[in-house]
Formats: sequence, structure tokens, C-alpha cells
Amino acid sequence: MKTQTTIYVCSNCDAQFPKWLGRCTECGSWGTIEASGPKPATAHAAPKGRPGKVQNFESIIHENIQRFKTGIGEFDRTIGGGIVPGSVLLLGGEPGIGKSTLALQVTAKLDQPVLYVSGEESSSQVKLRYERLKLRAEKVSFLPATDLPTVLATLEAVKPKLAVIDSIQTIFDPTLPSEAGSIVQVRVACVRLMEVAKRLQIPLILVGHVTKEGSIAGPKVLEHLVDCVLTMEGDPYHAYRLLRTTKNRFGPTDEVGVFDMLESGLAEVPNPSARFLSERDSKISGSAVVPIIEGTRVFLLEIQALVTTTVFGYPRRVASGFDLNRLQLLLAVLTKRAGLGLGNQDVHLNVVGGFKIDEPAADLAVCLAVFSAFKNQPLPPLLAAVGEVGLGGEIRSVANFERRASECEKLGFGKLMCPAKSKIENQNLKPVPVQNLAQALSSLKK
Repeated sequence: MKTQTTIYVCSNCDAQFPKWLGRCTECGSWGTIEASGPKPATAHAAPKGRPGKVQNFESIIHENIQRFKTGIGEFDRTIGGGIVPGSVLLLGGEPGIGKSTLALQVTAKLDQPVLYVSGEESSSQVKLRYERLKLRAEKVSFLPATDLPTVLATLEAVKPKLAVIDSIQTIFDPTLPSEAGSIVQVRVACVRLMEVAKRLQIPLILVGHVTKEGSIAGPKVLEHLVDCVLTMEGDPYHAYRLLRTTKNRFGPTDEVGVFDMLESGLAEVPNPSARFLSERDSKISGSAVVPIIEGTRVFLLEIQALVTTTVFGYPRRVASGFDLNRLQLLLAVLTKRAGLGLGNQDVHLNVVGGFKIDEPAADLAVCLAVFSAFKNQPLPPLLAAVGEVGLGGEIRSVANFERRASECEKLGFGKLMCPAKSKIENQNLKPVPVQNLAQALSSLKK
């Protein structure tokens, strides 16, 4: 006689346990574990499938992707040139960062039927937002629904050119025992919506919330399912918003769009470098400019440093928009290789505009900003700097140097401090080649 065992399943994350627990050890929820009924201890043999039809790549006819523009240049360029029919885009970000605002502007720009599904706001609330943003929504249909079958049936009946789900965490399947927003509900809703989108060639924009850890709620389930993952970044207390692509099956994954948050909504910033440097005061010490590569674009950013004598025994190092561990490494190189006495100095570093720098090409500019603040000596006003700093103090070359130099020349910079092996073809931009950090700092003392 076969023995029967009972398994216990968490209704929030679908984790299974051999006995009942008050708290799920996987997702941390309380009171969500319930018995799922008896289950045979012995596994049944899986049904044998039929072999599928295989194809040779030489015989496959390639179809050109027909994208359509939304009318928002920064958004279209970030996702690869436009929306692909049948694609599913996940738009995530912090609360109040501008996710719904961007979705509303995309729907208003399209001169074709659009379906806007909201599980968080009523029709009057959404209409007020359209009016506040001064957008025309003549061809936008609104559906206030949270149950998945209603949303799927509406998509089948309306067949819009574009559909927006705001937000995916509010959509739930009533046949499932878990609550709305759980991992099971979000995964099932996304899979069912993707099936309809692919079959009817309806592109979907799924608005997703962000958890306390900073990742899109799900947690990573949605990012693996969808075709494109967009993240809206920026400080809610500043005007700039950055739209990044972290996954894109139909385009590059390193693009970034820059927007300015105004009372009338998100406005495109066609020349971000000029905007980031518009309020820079070159007469103040501790300010350096670096050309940064983001996708296919070059951004000229201002790096500010403040060096003061520490009040306590242990000096503080604070970085905003720059990796703190990288800053401490550069400070150690400045102390050892350049002879700066930073052991009793507090160092504060800030990247202006809310931008986050990840590439090591900004190392030289960071070192120059710290040196300028430590000596209270402003850098030359038309000087930019780019280069990676090694542990030996050597200045290493960076990728896409020609594009960086061209952007510096366009914005009127006269000198570019760079690695010794770099060459500049622009006649209006004078190179300042340096081999190591000590040579770079000594050239500023002249």
C-alpha cells in the first residue's frame, strides 16, 4: 500500500514545506502556509512527448521588425527606435518618480486607439492627470479593473494599438488562492498577458513597483519574462529623470534617456551635457568635468569634491553618484603615489544632476577634483579630464575616446587631460597627455 503525504504550500510565494509553519522561510510572510491535500509519495512517470519540428537557420526567412514611433524621441531611442508590435515592456521606478506620467504621455502622443488599464486610480483621477498635463486623450480608452479575466477579455475585444497596465501588481487571478501582488499572482498575470500580446500583436507597457531593496517587485520573475525592462531613475526632489534600459530583446541594453520633470510632465532634454554644466562655476575649487559614455551618447558631467579637516579621529568619506569603495581606492592612490596628506581629511564627492557614474573613465576627474579641493585651487575653466587610474598611479586609456573628445570640443572646452597614448584629431581641442597621477597633478601647478 502506497503511503500518502501532505505538503504545505505558501499562498504568497508558492514555496512547499513538509510540515506546517507559522512563517514562510522563503518570503517571510506570516499565516500564509496551508495544507494542499494528500500527495502520493511515489512520483508518476511523465507522459512521453512527441518530437517537435526542427528548422535549419539557413531555411528561416528573416522578417524585418516594423516599429512604430510614440512621438517622444528620448523614449523611442532608449527602447531601440520605437515600439515593436507584440512586445512587452516593463517600466519600473520609485514611487513618484514619473512612471505613470511617462505612460500617460506615450498614450496621448499616439494617434491610434490605446487602452489604459488602471487598478490603482479611478477614471476621474486619471482624467484629472491628463488635464493637469495638458494632454489630449481622444483615442485613449480607460478600463478600471484589477481581475485578470476582465483585462484579457477587454484586450481581445478592443484590440488596441497599445495597452498600458498600471500597475501589474494590482492585477490578480481570482482562481488562485494567493493575494494580489504576490509572486504567484504577478507571474501568472504577466504570462497570461504576454500570451494575448504575442497572439494579437498588441504591445504592452507594464508599470511595476519597486521593493525596499530597489529591485522591481516580483522580484526578478517579471524581468525574465518581458522583452524590455525600463527603469526610471532620479531624485524625486530634483528635476532630472533618467530612463535606463537594463534588458532589451529588440535593441541595445545600455541606452539612457534624459527628461526634465516640469509641471506639464516630462520634457525631453536634447542636449543633456549643456544642461548639466549650465550652472557650473569654474572659479570654485573642487570642480572637474568628465565625458561619460552611456549607450550611444556622451554626457559631460561635473564632479564636485569638498575636502575639510576631520573633527573626529577617523576621517569620513561620502560619495553621491559615485561608488564609495572606488572613491576610497582613489584616495589611497592619491596618498601613496601623489603624496597628498588625506589621512586626516574628510572627503565629500558629488556628481551634479543626480547622475550615477559606474565606468572607471571618471577616475582621473575625481582625483583632480579632490586635489583641487584639497589645495583650494580651481582647475582651468576650459579643462576636462578622462582616464582610468591604476593602483600604481598610472593613467590608463579608455574606450570610445574619439567620441568623448568630440563632445568636449562641441561644448567649447579647450583642453582635455587624457592618457599619454590617446590622440585627438580635433584642432580646437588641445590634448594634455599624462602618464601617471603625479604628472597630472604637477601639470596643474604650473
